[in-house]
Amino acid sequence: MAPEYMMRGNYSVKSDAFSFGVMVLEIVTGRKNNDFYNSHQSEDLLTTIWERWMAGTVMEMIDPTMSDFLAIDVRKCIHVALLCVQGNPADRPVMSSVVMMLGSETVSLQVPSRPAFFVRNGGVKSGGVSDDESTVSVVQQDRS
Repeated sequence: MAPEYMMRGNYSVKSDAFSFGVMVLEIVTGRKNNDFYNSHQSEDLLTTIWERWMAGTVMEMIDPTMSDFLAIDVRKCIHVALLCVQGNPADRPVMSSVVMMLGSETVSLQVPSRPAFFVRNGGVKSGGVSDDESTVSVVQQDRS
């Protein structure tokens, strides 16, 4: 669920892109985003993939049961998914652009910015959501 919808009830075509991005990341890794919240890990799925992407080690997150795939195709799916879960809804692509990005061999993809929700080490969950008029930050203390 897109964070701007969850926190303020704002739904747009960018909300669909966010949900699609989360779903792609869950499929590629074989993990659910909420599994990270229910475990003792200090980071969520989006943060973990984002950090691995930035470090160049994102392919280590691939579901080990996946076989017969081209690394370039999986990397492209992750790249597009990260574009879909960017913190600022205005930066996310609309679904028609997502289809074009996934279906084209020649389209050049932008560098994704930080996901909408991210978790810093130390058990404090932080996230920011921005739209044209306001910024909302959420901080939740980990209770484990």
